[in-house]
Amino acid sequence: MAASWRILAIIAIIGIAAPALPQSALSAKKRDPNEIVCERIKLTGSRVVSSKVCGTRAEWDELHRRERELAKQMQRNANSACQTIAMYPSSPGC
Repeated sequence: MAASWRILAIIAIIGIAAPALPQSALSAKKRDPNEIVCERIKLTGSRVVSSKVCGTRAEWDELHRRERELAKQMQRNANSACQTIAMYPSSPGC
């Protein structure tokens, strides 16, 4: 369980720098949320190092939702005195 959170945290950090998929790229038909999807994630700053990360569509959707919220929160707090971002419910905030 701890390893999966660590992998998701790495993906979240990498995902902030990655461009978001346009809505037209998403299919209109319903997809199975339990279907396993694998993505190859490149390490930021490296041209060679990458790892294959697999998860269900529901997990990927939740991860992308958290990334969007994190990006929005960073934009809102850009000019405030507090620069701490609480990514997970258990992490301390401002």
